[in-house]
Amino acid sequence: MSVPRILAAGDSALVVEFDARIDPLINARAIALADAIQSAALGGVRDVVPTYRSVAVYFDPLRTDYEALVARVEREALAPRAESAPAREAIRIPVCYGGTFGPDLPSVAAFAGLSEQEVISAHAAGTYRVFMVGFVPGFAYMGIVDARIAMPGADRVRWDRRRADGHLSGGDAGWLATDRPHACEALRSAAAPAVSCTGRRRRAVLRD
Repeated sequence: MSVPRILAAGDSALVVEFDARIDPLINARAIALADAIQSAALGGVRDVVPTYRSVAVYFDPLRTDYEALVARVEREALAPRAESAPAREAIRIPVCYGGTFGPDLPSVAAFAGLSEQEVISAHAAGTYRVFMVGFVPGFAYMGIVDARIAMPGADRVRWDRRRADGHLSGGDAGWLATDRPHACEALRSAAAPAVSCTGRRRRAVLRD
């Protein structure tokens, strides 16, 4: 893996970039870096956000020693990390495929040259890594999808009002925990909540 790059993103954020590809090991480095920066509780840092292959560090420019922050982030980015993605407990989500629950199942089957049951089997057989959470609260970007059913995202936007949906877009899988517009292929819907409620706060079950 190449040496990470540290870039300024305006006057109140830094971005650390790793290799530009979807890879569990690169993602593990990004998440480990985000965790390390978060744990350091650096003065002036407002938020730390990991993605597939980068980490954004948001800070208050009036309360932050910029040069010291860059040096600390660089030191953490270059620190030795485990060469394997840490294992986490798998979360099983009961789902229903096809019909009104997954209206794009026939399209995915036609794209793959498989029967609908074969698409379901290929999709359900995988264990998907949550690479990042974003777009809207609770939306999990997951992968990596079986290449046979890796259908590109749709060319139109759909507003889904089902409680929670699973989607395909190229080699990625997505989990939309709330009703929002999207341009992905909807395969199935959850038979169990994807967002849990604790008091007055809602917390996504899936996390990076």
